[in-house]
Amino acid sequence: MAEPLVPPSLDPLFRPRSIAVIGASRTPGTIGNTVLWNLVSNGFSGAVYPVNPGAEVVHSIRCFKDVRAIPDPVDLAIVTVPARHVVSVVGSCIEKGVRGLCVISAGFREVGDEGLAREREVVALCRAHGIRMIGPNCMGLLNTDPTVKLNATFARTFPRPGGIAFLSQSGAMGVTILDHAEDLGLGIRMFASLGNKADVSGNDLLEYWEHDPETKVALMYLESFGNPRKFIPIARRFTRAKPIVCVKAGRTAEGGRAAASHTGALAGPDVAVDALLEQTGVLRVDSVAELFDVAQALMSQPLPAGRRVAVVTNAGGPAILATDFLVGKGLELATLTDETKAALRTILVPEASVANPVDMVAGAGAREYGAALPLVLGDPGVDIVLTIFVPPITLDPVGVARAIFEASRGTTKPVLGCFMARDEVLDAIKRLESAWFPLYDYPEDAVRAAWNLVRVRALRDDDLGEPVRVDADRATARRVLADAARAGGGWIPGADAFRVLSAYGIRCAPVEAAEGVEAAVAAAARVGGGRPVALKLDGPAFLHKSDLGGVALRLEDPAAVRAAAERLQAIAQRASPDRPWRFLVQRMAEPGTELVMGVRSDPVFGPMLVVGLGGIHVEVLRDVRFGLVPLTPVTARRLVTRLRAFPILAGTRGQRAADLDAVEQTLLRLSALAEEHPEVVDVEMNPVFARADGVEAVDVRLRVAPM
Repeated sequence: MAEPLVPPSLDPLFRPRSIAVIGASRTPGTIGNTVLWNLVSNGFSGAVYPVNPGAEVVHSIRCFKDVRAIPDPVDLAIVTVPARHVVSVVGSCIEKGVRGLCVISAGFREVGDEGLAREREVVALCRAHGIRMIGPNCMGLLNTDPTVKLNATFARTFPRPGGIAFLSQSGAMGVTILDHAEDLGLGIRMFASLGNKADVSGNDLLEYWEHDPETKVALMYLESFGNPRKFIPIARRFTRAKPIVCVKAGRTAEGGRAAASHTGALAGPDVAVDALLEQTGVLRVDSVAELFDVAQALMSQPLPAGRRVAVVTNAGGPAILATDFLVGKGLELATLTDETKAALRTILVPEASVANPVDMVAGAGAREYGAALPLVLGDPGVDIVLTIFVPPITLDPVGVARAIFEASRGTTKPVLGCFMARDEVLDAIKRLESAWFPLYDYPEDAVRAAWNLVRVRALRDDDLGEPVRVDADRATARRVLADAARAGGGWIPGADAFRVLSAYGIRCAPVEAAEGVEAAVAAAARVGGGRPVALKLDGPAFLHKSDLGGVALRLEDPAAVRAAAERLQAIAQRASPDRPWRFLVQRMAEPGTELVMGVRSDPVFGPMLVVGLGGIHVEVLRDVRFGLVPLTPVTARRLVTRLRAFPILAGTRGQRAADLDAVEQTLLRLSALAEEHPEVVDVEMNPVFARADGVEAVDVRLRVAPM
């Protein structure tokens, strides 16, 4: 497969030769004043032109009345004028031949319909003339490359150069993030605050950074996804070579509404975000603090080969905390070889413990750490080393840090440090130029970073496979669904829903629709085949038929069917006097583990598959997993194995295991139905009986969008 072409379109944004600041101000503290000062004071390598019709000079630089009056070419325009003037400014930039825009101004989609109309007009102008735009409602962008030195933000900090590319949907979070990166000594390669993402999106930035050899890690703070379908192949490709770590805000319904009001974008359900990020190899973390903990480790350490951790310490208490936390995270306490322990005994005091954790006791200093660490790193049973140091008064923590630096130089195993010291001590350690390794204040933080390194390795090595094409009677399904869409959509009759699922090869309990009591009795004789049948009410009023008493089970003879039909008919006439209904007659299925399977269509993420423990308690137990369409065989299997109820499916306490291949095939067929028929917006199969001889859907609902 040919390599994708390097996208050049973002060069005017990140590598401009000249910049106009439209809205440059003489008033200190304003955005227009601050952006211009940041460009000039941080040594931007090109020309900078302030634009303000009411000023002659800003920051000792000649000011122009209009961008069109600038005598030289302009690559990038930073726009800070009030929103009502932005459309006019964009028109002037088009006439000038500007190739990139960064609209910091707020007052667009996030404020309502009038702002949305203004934003759409700006985007239309940009796209009609080949201009790429970041924003609006953003904080700006920067590039620390020494040949560029672009700081087109209103942040207080211009970070040191490094290998991290960072995108933030929030301007305020962007300011905080840049400050924190500087405090930690982390170098930033490029940064962009996307705001409303009206044109340039996170997908565009990932494609751009994918081909930048100096970008080593991508970090993201997001509140919404614009085009998840486009994100999937980009992120999968990116994460095979470089890690992506993401904080996605809006986990709760309330947080999602707050995110929507912030940028005017739908956030989508959090279960979909989890599925999307896992299926693309992106590491999701819970906080900005954890984001930077992981970034420190990724930028300085190799990825571990496994999850076995050795702890080297001079204090037992923190080592115990670290051990508890790492085991709780699913990491393993490494078992040191006898050879490693014997070698450790020759260099440590008799009171030291040479088992893991290696507790060198309080008097251990630079000599002990420098001698013990290579021995532990050389142990074949160790994948990660966590060094913990609590400095007593008599020891020099900076010397200990330098010893750890030197002892771990060139290792292929990650070394993480926890120095429980005063801030001034940590600051002194961070100023060491000889080498660097990530330092954390508490053992839990260091363990969490180690755990995330293991997760990054697992995500990178993960082969999710490709979707498979299932055999199906697509013509039948297409005809039934098209008829339903032309009729106005909505929940289709139960018999039609069963017909669609059966057309896609999903095994369903035999069923037949019947109009009236006698028709139900006759259908029972045909469907039952000598076995008991179930009788159900089917119609718009009976989506939750069990709640209304609209189901009769285990009817063994015509008399029982007739009596049940007469009783259900009376219920239907009371509950649905003006809406159509009919009977569904269904052969009783053999019992098994009850599952729920279905499709939920989301306006942002599209169709999602759901599987979980089913039956009447599905909403109470909430043991469900979600996956984005299309599923692969690997992702289908994981949805099942990650259920809390999986041990039941696998067979427990003498119960026969369910046919897991059949469960996964059913999910793949449901995924194919959702992928090939976007008009299907909701499917619920509950219960689906999972047995040793396969699966069988017993109750089905299917909703179609109108044509």
